[in-house]
Amino acid sequence: QVQLEESGGRLVQAGGSLRLSCAASGRTSSSYTMSWFRQAPGKEREFVAGISWSGGSTAYADSVKGRFTISRDNPQNAVYLQMNSLKPEDTALYYCAARGGAGVSSRANAYASWGQGTQVTVSS
Repeated sequence: QVQLEESGGRLVQAGGSLRLSCAASGRTSSSYTMSWFRQAPGKEREFVAGISWSGGSTAYADSVKGRFTISRDNPQNAVYLQMNSLKPEDTALYYCAARGGAGVSSRANAYASWGQGTQVTVSS
């Protein structure tokens, strides 16, 4: 399995921007589809964005389309989530997740590897 570590979360005002990073280690020679999920207090974990191994295919939740951009740097074993026009409802613990094989999945149980999460708080 691959080990994941997120960073970049912090307190930001509404309308601001953040860039989250996810560093992968371990079996990074394998091809992994990578995604970001988030979980707010009292809510279920939800899919935010995903990107295929090649970077040629991406997917986004409707709630973040046009505001968030996922990207990856395979030589650096890193995945990023650029978040713009942040809203208070984006406040959550953001997780990076990896799955082997092809295709982005929005289902959390499709991912075998998870990071510990990074907290994003958007104030109004």
